[in-house]
Amino acid sequence: MKLSTKNLYIVSTPIGNLDDITIRAIDVLKKSDIILCEDTRHSLKLLNHLKIKKKLISYHKFNEKHELENIIKYLKDGKILSLISDAGTPALSDPGRLLIQTCIEKKINIVPIPGASSISTSISISGFKDQFLFYGFLPKTEKELEKILSSLSQYSFSQVFFIPAIKINFYLKYFKKFFFGRKILVARELTKLHESFYRDDIDKINMFKTPIKGELTVVISEKDNKDKFFNEDKIIKKARIFLKKYSLKDVVELLFELEKVNKKKIYQICLNIKKNEKNN
Repeated sequence: MKLSTKNLYIVSTPIGNLDDITIRAIDVLKKSDIILCEDTRHSLKLLNHLKIKKKLISYHKFNEKHELENIIKYLKDGKILSLISDAGTPALSDPGRLLIQTCIEKKINIVPIPGASSISTSISISGFKDQFLFYGFLPKTEKELEKILSSLSQYSFSQVFFIPAIKINFYLKYFKKFFFGRKILVARELTKLHESFYRDDIDKINMFKTPIKGELTVVISEKDNKDKFFNEDKIIKKARIFLKKYSLKDVVELLFELEKVNKKKIYQICLNIKKNEKNN
């Protein structure tokens, strides 16, 4: 296959197993003049495996603005450039969006070379509905995390997140709070030697007693909208949590949006909780 000059190729690379790369991706990397990569040391492992020797330029979130002008110049000079990430499809929770936007503005052709992605891989083995939302890495602060999950929990679709292994228990605590009644899949080290999966109801899954290592992709199942009976215990549990931080009015609105059940009953439950707290 002959590659056109002045093109930026967005090349998907393996997410773990080095053999999970397409023939087309290998051909493009071999014919590229320059390969942009997050970590040159990491990418060299793949390129050495494929017996490819090319000029590598480090391109990551800390230098993408600084390198942008040089990269655009290379493209305008007729160089064939490929962008890869450390793993999977570039620009999905990885650097690349700024470069792609600039190429669009400057009428530089962008060519996708599809392949591995931990997002589609985890969804494909989840058993959950394939109508899903991908969020990526969640906020690290509790206030911002609660705000985001409160919003996301209102959607009935399956949802995909990237979670640092060391923080899994921190995020599980909030998943239990906002995705009550759904199922969860924790996919660890996808396609690698120590690949493993943890499946359970969010309400039942235990915190990890020993630290786990590796990269985690977490999938939350779709909301079950079939069962619309009024689960009073469930409402009380959520109301007690929400009332610690939000007003009575806001909690009633939030629970109504989440549960889609009788609003007057929700209000009465919240009011009773407030009264009991005041009397105790």
